[in-house]
Formats: sequence, structure tokens, C-alpha cells
Amino acid sequence: MRSIKRIHKAEYRPIADLVTYSPMPTRSLDHLDPFIFLNHHGFQTYPSPNQGLPFGPHPHRGMETVTFILEGDIMHKDSSGHGSVIGPGGVQYMTAGSGLIHAEVSSDKFKIDGGDLEILQLWLNLPADKKMMKPSYVGLQKEEIPTFEIDGGKVKVQQLFGDWGANEGAFKGNFPITMSTIYLEKDGKFEQSIPKDESVFFYIVRGSLNVNGEEINFRNLVEFENNETTISVEATEDSILILGHALPFNEPMVAQGPFVMNTTKQIQEAYADYQAGKFGTWSH
Repeated sequence: MRSIKRIHKAEYRPIADLVTYSPMPTRSLDHLDPFIFLNHHGFQTYPSPNQGLPFGPHPHRGMETVTFILEGDIMHKDSSGHGSVIGPGGVQYMTAGSGLIHAEVSSDKFKIDGGDLEILQLWLNLPADKKMMKPSYVGLQKEEIPTFEIDGGKVKVQQLFGDWGANEGAFKGNFPITMSTIYLEKDGKFEQSIPKDESVFFYIVRGSLNVNGEEINFRNLVEFENNETTISVEATEDSILILGHALPFNEPMVAQGPFVMNTTKQIQEAYADYQAGKFGTWSH
């Protein structure tokens, strides 16, 4: 079994009236190369009417976002001309690359009607030779994402990146990466073999899991050693897990605000380019 190095509890960091927890970066964990940031918004119930999500127009460069919509919705719009409203069970994949401006807000319907909301956003780094690539965006609804069952249907896997057996992921990543959203019923279990030299991203969104013999509750990120390959998971209650793995880049990383680059000079250039309007024009 792959040894558990440390369990990182998500820290409570509300944003306006949005319930938010983050396990990375914290004082105990800066990042797990190339996984660099996670915000877990909700679970909460919004009244009718409400202001919705507070993420108005803002820039990014040098990184990617993977956004998991478990409850509620997100209306995405960016300066490259992409737009969508993605509902429960859907996922958004945005590559900021050389730079764009985007907004992530709630749909007009959600702001009028209210309802349950739970959304997670994970930031992925980009390798140095792809930090200035052309921005892109793909938003998929739940029914557009390949899903398969294991353990007699007790475990349902949404395959997002890479392959799980014969099941191919919905998104084509910009570097080799495997990622799934895994829904487990109580007593559902699986084993996964991950190459020793790859970083593992393992975050429990809901429920409680027995991970390699250790009981771990939701809103915890598990950091593994790079010593063995097998991870064994069994649900002690209905649970949701985000599991990803990729080779680390082992490159210098400088993250400031919405920009993730390799040097401080590149960060300064990003701010200058943004202020000079080089991230595209924003029209409401």
C-alpha cells in the first residue's frame, strides 16, 4: 500500500456570503506539483432571491482550472468568447495560458430561485513550455461526461482526464494527467494502482472513507508518500471523492494572485500585459 504522509484539513475561508473551505495552499501544504490550489464552496442553500457567486471579471495566466459543480450552477464567460451555464454533475475545464479575463457567476435563474450550491475549483499548473499557450475552455454537463460503475454499482466513476481501464476521460489535458470524480455508496470500494513517481491528488468532498486502513472524513486532503503504488478505498458512508494523479513538473513556480508563472519577472510581465489590455477585451 502507498503510505499516507499527512492528512490536511481544509481551512474555513468564507468569501462574502459564500461558505468556502481550502485544503491547499495552507500552512501545512503549499501544493502537490502540479496540483496547486483548491477551493471547496458550500454545501449551502441560497435564499430566493440572492446575489449568487461573487466571482466577477478577473484575469488569469499560466495555469488551468477544473471546476466541479455538484449542486447549483455556474455561468461562465471569458474574453476569448466562450460562455456556458453548467448545472449539477457538470465540469468546466479552462486553460488560461497566455492570459484571459473570465467571470464565474450564478445563472439568472439561480439568483431568482435560489437553491442548494456546492462547487469546487481546482487549479492545475502548466509546464513552462505551455504557460503562454492559447487560452481555451470546455464546459460539459453531467450527461456529456463518461461514467462507469464498479463494485456491483456501489461505486460510480466520472472519468474526466486520462483513462481508467477502457474508460477514456471527457477532457484532453495539456500534459499527462488522470482525474476522476468518484461517487461511493456505503461499503462501496475500489483499488487503484498509481505509478510511484506521480503526485496524487486525493480530496474527500463528502462522507467518510477508509483509505489504506485509515478512517478519513470529508473536507480532508490526503497527501501520500511516493513509496508504493496501491491505494485502497472503502466508503464507511455515502461519499464523494476527487482523485487525480500526474507526474510533477519539478520546475520553479511563482504564484501571485491570479497568475502562476516560473519567475517573479514573468509575474510582473503578466500584470503589465493585463493592465495594457493584452488579455482580450471584456464586454458585459
